[in-house]
Amino acid sequence: MRWVALTAVAPVAWGTNYFVTHEFLPADRPLYGAALRALPAGLVLLALCRRLPHGAWWWRSAVLGLLNMSVFFVLVYTASQLLPTSVASTVMAVAPLTMMLMAWPLVSERPRAAHLAGAAIGLGGVCLMLLSGVDAVSVPGVLTSAAAMLVSSFGFILAKRWSAGVDVLASTAWQLTAGGLFLLPVAAAVEGGPPALSGQTALAFGYVTLIATALAFAAWFTGLRHLPTGTVGLIGLLNPVTGVLLGTVVAKEAMTVQQLGGLVLVLAGVVLGRPKRAGRQDTAQAAPRPEHVSEPRQRVARR
Repeated sequence: MRWVALTAVAPVAWGTNYFVTHEFLPADRPLYGAALRALPAGLVLLALCRRLPHGAWWWRSAVLGLLNMSVFFVLVYTASQLLPTSVASTVMAVAPLTMMLMAWPLVSERPRAAHLAGAAIGLGGVCLMLLSGVDAVSVPGVLTSAAAMLVSSFGFILAKRWSAGVDVLASTAWQLTAGGLFLLPVAAAVEGGPPALSGQTALAFGYVTLIATALAFAAWFTGLRHLPTGTVGLIGLLNPVTGVLLGTVVAKEAMTVQQLGGLVLVLAGVVLGRPKRAGRQDTAQAAPRPEHVSEPRQRVARR
């Protein structure tokens, strides 16, 4: 359960990221917004781990950085500006099912019935919480959010597949740094000079960089290494829950009975997909076979 608790840091931080991006960051600079989120976070983690990529991790870092950081961050930044936080979170709530289906062929993790049921219950709870009262929804915003969900799900499963034999902090640093380096020249060519940062905007970027990116992705990739994909995907449903609670606490929005019921369903879906404790049967299978005892008995039987 400690891995579950650590992994939960990521969706909670990402749930706050939608709000911070929408309220405090410039709406017309998605490329710079993504670059200033990825590159500083990668450099901070790189300074902490003090390791450079080696062997195949040079090209793997480039691929994962492009998927999980460059493309994903630009799409999320754009979706955060085009959609209300609730709608953007609802689209991303399809990610657990997507990750389970992708994990089956890529990392040979067949989804458990409990994971599928938990994903269905959790998605229903998210829709119950968030889809009431939305008058008009931007179709480009929904498509952008859906594209972000698909790209990140594929990138996360690839990261899990390639995770053996490499430090989680180091691989996260390499992905973020590579993603930021990809974005910076593209942002300069497309959007011109970097945006002017007021004190409030700089603080918002600092939060997004350190908490919603560096800390969140290190926690998320650690969870992918130690937990089944289905469990990690369901923990991601805490993202929209955070958005609703943030609106209640910060924006002083009243929580309706419908939202409370949806919250209960989401938490039920997360609990349903939690990892099983090792039972006696698992312990017996994991115990080494006492060959030094059984072999003489077999010889006596033969005699």
